[in-house]
Amino acid sequence: MSFSNYESLKVECAERVVTITLNRPDTMNAVTAEMERELIHFFSENTSHPDFDVVILTGAGRAFSAGGDFEWLQAVIDDPSKFNTVQAKRLIFSLLDFPKPIIAKLNGHAVGLGATIALFCDVIFAAEHTKIGDPHVNVGFSAGDGGAVIWPQLIGYARAKEYLMNGDLLTAPDAARIGLINHCLPADQLDAAVAAQAKRFASGAVQSISWTKQTINIGLKQAATAIMDASVAYEALSNHTRDHREAVAALREKRKPVFTGK
Repeated sequence: MSFSNYESLKVECAERVVTITLNRPDTMNAVTAEMERELIHFFSENTSHPDFDVVILTGAGRAFSAGGDFEWLQAVIDDPSKFNTVQAKRLIFSLLDFPKPIIAKLNGHAVGLGATIALFCDVIFAAEHTKIGDPHVNVGFSAGDGGAVIWPQLIGYARAKEYLMNGDLLTAPDAARIGLINHCLPADQLDAAVAAQAKRFASGAVQSISWTKQTINIGLKQAATAIMDASVAYEALSNHTRDHREAVAALREKRKPVFTGK
């Protein structure tokens, strides 16, 4: 089986487990429109693929994903018609609808959209040096790509509001302590722990595991259906603000943004 038609992803299959690697290590695997499209394609087109039963999702190099690519953010500021609200929703639902277990292996930081992708996986392992967070507000963006859906489900509304409205990052030990992720462990133990969980899923009653996932995800899909339209609409609206333009300029110029509330 070959998955060689991806540019931003590296996809490998062995022993009924597919490993998808976000493969832009020079940008800390920042998500572009193309990477988003490729993730949607994989999870939408391989729901019943006969050659694998489990997916591991990880990142190349020293990060899982730093979030949205700065050049992509600037391109959307320059041409707001490029803000693809449909694609943002499709990514979330492609993960929720995918019937096989998805294990997130956070080999490094998972930030913004990177954190959202990781948190919509089924079981999340992180190396203890990892930081996880959704700092949309720190770039003048509403948390619109799914964070407003999944964070309250995992850690409750009070904590979700604090982290999403401040944009703070958590260490992996703190994320595991409050239930945002499943497991935090030393980096040199991460591969073995993830491989063991993948083997357990792949050698188990795969239909029953799949149906259990699909049943649990009914509630998450209901929440996503109720929230995502407003979520991406507010994010698209915030794309037009001066604060967002200032934040992206500051990121590219490696300085602290000066917000005016406009």
